[in-house]
Amino acid sequence: MGLALALVTLLVYLPVTHDRFVNYDDDDYVTANPVVQKGLTWAGIKWAFTSFHASNWHPLTWLSHMADCELFRLNPGGHHFVNLLFHTANTVLLFMLLLRMTGALWPGAIIAALFAWHPLHVESVAWISERKDVLSTFFALLALLSYAVYAKGNRRRFFWLALLFFALSLMSKPMLVTLPFVLLLLDYWPLQRMRTIPLRQLAVEKWPFFLLTALSCVVTFLAQRAAAVASLKKVSVSLRLENALTAYASYLQKTIWPTKLAVFYPLQKNISWIALLAAAVILILISVIAWRARRQKPCLLMGWLWFLGTLVPVIGLVQVGDQAMADRYSYFPLIGIFIVLTFLIADWTKKFRFGKIAAVAAAILILGACLALTENQLRYWHDSESLFTHDLAVTQNNALAHLNLGSALQEEGKSAEALAQYHEALELDPQRFEADNNLGKLLFEMNQPEAALGYCLKAVQLNPRRASLHDSLGLVLFKLNRFDEALGQFSEAAQLDASYAPARFQTGKVLLKLGRDAEAIPYFHEALRLDPENYQMLIYVARVLASDKNSQVRNGTEALALADKANSLIGNAPAVGLDTTAMACAEIGRFEDAAQREQAAVKLAAAAGQKEDATLMQQRWQLYKKHQPWRESFQKN
Repeated sequence: MGLALALVTLLVYLPVTHDRFVNYDDDDYVTANPVVQKGLTWAGIKWAFTSFHASNWHPLTWLSHMADCELFRLNPGGHHFVNLLFHTANTVLLFMLLLRMTGALWPGAIIAALFAWHPLHVESVAWISERKDVLSTFFALLALLSYAVYAKGNRRRFFWLALLFFALSLMSKPMLVTLPFVLLLLDYWPLQRMRTIPLRQLAVEKWPFFLLTALSCVVTFLAQRAAAVASLKKVSVSLRLENALTAYASYLQKTIWPTKLAVFYPLQKNISWIALLAAAVILILISVIAWRARRQKPCLLMGWLWFLGTLVPVIGLVQVGDQAMADRYSYFPLIGIFIVLTFLIADWTKKFRFGKIAAVAAAILILGACLALTENQLRYWHDSESLFTHDLAVTQNNALAHLNLGSALQEEGKSAEALAQYHEALELDPQRFEADNNLGKLLFEMNQPEAALGYCLKAVQLNPRRASLHDSLGLVLFKLNRFDEALGQFSEAAQLDASYAPARFQTGKVLLKLGRDAEAIPYFHEALRLDPENYQMLIYVARVLASDKNSQVRNGTEALALADKANSLIGNAPAVGLDTTAMACAEIGRFEDAAQREQAAVKLAAAAGQKEDATLMQQRWQLYKKHQPWRESFQKN
């Protein structure tokens, strides 16, 4: 049965291996994270355990992303496949856990299938950044399975093994700090330890788990308070309580009727009293029923409290970000609802003559619907444009979706459409600094630095603690020939983030422009140390070293090494890469090699329609054939 569950899950989710990275968090976690992209290194491992990057402390998640980069580089298919493997493993582990605790084969299989194929769980699997979700659940289920073995046979080593897995779960994602309470729920049902052991004794037994929970809460608060946790001034206590109430009801609604699923649900400032009343009535009614049926149907109370309790860390009482809820938050909590529904229906069908037939028909119908809806939901995760176009179609007043759709359109060269999306984002949320920054960067790319300056200045004013914003402002100031101010912005970026390579690189470019070549080189070296596989930086620095007139700066040997590394990183080297290696070869007297590479560069440039570049490369080729180096100074802009 476990093998069948695994095979179907793999087949259903296999399309994710053809999906791309998305522009929502994947940059922080992988595509724009040079530490992660280096793979598993000692420096990276140290960073994983000491960094609060992305407002979280989850070292095992960072290590898993590093391992992916070690294996697959930036091929998104490999990263997606690892997420899928963890989700499949979680499905099998859940089935094994339920089978061990209840001995019920078919109910356990149906619960595991609902967990595997419910469309609310697509986000956790199809989103590379949510590795932390599938990874933390993997260790949490191992912890529960170990605890079940301990509880059944009083084998103490499995108690400590459960504690170890719980620690690993928290080091993957701190959401599951409520796991000690889940252990108590298992003691109630199905392990039924509360029949022979007092509740107080069972709670005291779990003090090491509660200690880890307390430590994790402190570390998580320290990691998120500076950048992610919303203040009471921004999100009031009353709004938090109202949103928590309606969010619980929304999770239930989307479990039963999973439509209009989105990657981001905006926090609504004004929640209607009708919605609040309806949510309160639903939650109170189910709670009363579960309590009154606790002796006859203990699975109802256990599953309901599982759902309510495991959502507490992400229900919005401590507001992180500005979302009202998130599909990914339901990944572990929905197990409780699946337990309730499956066992109640199983008990109910026993009362009828054709109950088994009805149960089988219902299971086939429900699981078939889940498979169809999951397959449909997976389509939206193919790329950023599809994802956020869908988000805008199913939500309202979604500034973040407009912002990220604009970024996707900008990346595709659709500048006018991207500008419209950024303006929509700012109209909905004038305090969203990312929209100002993106508008400024796009206008800068469109050669409108004067228009870009105001947006970049506003972005820095709204969030002066982010290095990338100072970098964007510095680029605009550099373009406007305000060099001293640009240097100041790049310096501020470097101070805010010691690992931020672009600030060092741009400082070097400004110094080159000012004719301070010797001062620029150490900044270039520092940038390449921080981001050694950035082929654009490698080519730029190689061209500086190969063609600069300053003999103290020029270094053909190093230039060739950097250019060759750049070409190896990008596979099919563009014309500029071969042109750079040709310059470096000529500088160290390898004119035959230089001529050969320059000839290839000329052909590539001509094929790409780069007529001016091809003409200039043709001139260099003629010089190299005569064993003459190219002495034209590198254009410093």
